[in-house]
Amino acid sequence: MHGLGNDFMVIDNRSDDIQFDTENILAWSNRHMGIGFDQLLVVRQASVADAEFDYQIFNADGEEVEHCGNGARCFARYVSDRNLTNNRSIRVNTVRGIVTLQLLEDGQVSVLMGVPQFEPVAIPFLADTASEFYSLTVGEQCLQVGAASIGNPHVLLKVDDVDDADVLTLGAAIESHERFPRRVNVGFMQVLDRQHIRLRVFERGVGETLACGSGACAALAIAHRQNLLDNTAIVSLPGGDLKIHWPNVQASIEMTGPCSTVFEGQIKI
Repeated sequence: MHGLGNDFMVIDNRSDDIQFDTENILAWSNRHMGIGFDQLLVVRQASVADAEFDYQIFNADGEEVEHCGNGARCFARYVSDRNLTNNRSIRVNTVRGIVTLQLLEDGQVSVLMGVPQFEPVAIPFLADTASEFYSLTVGEQCLQVGAASIGNPHVLLKVDDVDDADVLTLGAAIESHERFPRRVNVGFMQVLDRQHIRLRVFERGVGETLACGSGACAALAIAHRQNLLDNTAIVSLPGGDLKIHWPNVQASIEMTGPCSTVFEGQIKI
């Protein structure tokens, strides 16, 4: 499946309870000698009473991660299309808590991604106090960045033109920067107006992807705090557009966008 080109292998693991090891995930995620994907999404039996499913996410390098917005939309479409639920509003349990997925009439999926967190300890990010801007030294460059958690860590750089941004080299350097103990997803944002941005994201453990849902939410949340954006905006990623809405600073941030099934198959473990 994919959401705006951010692609996933999805497995229904409710009955088998398979434990996926790094060697398998690395082999499957290889785009030349495997299936190829940015993340592996796993459907599990719910482990808490107020959720229908557990939702587990692994990056292409085998690391389990906390959140994936594009993956959440695909997850909702997957369980609905396979009649695993009859609900249009689906509550799923992740390692960072409950996420609500809403199937819309037009085929798109809306996800309540949680309340953005800006305290450095919540990201996590090594800084004395929370701020709209941080100075981050990368090699010989001193960058002005914003940072937030949308269930997973994000850092955001404002650039003049995302087409000219050094996403691969600079993204890799920031992803593993010593001030981010759990590494970080790196967003490069070009502001078109107060309700529209362009965004490229270097995802930790994956590299640059065509779309990143949590990265789009983080970009709006950070840029809104920096007074660069309104509380609703279109985020144009290389794979397409997402609509992001943040009603107020204490509310869950909402992401809406499409998702598609590409193919189905079987694999032996």
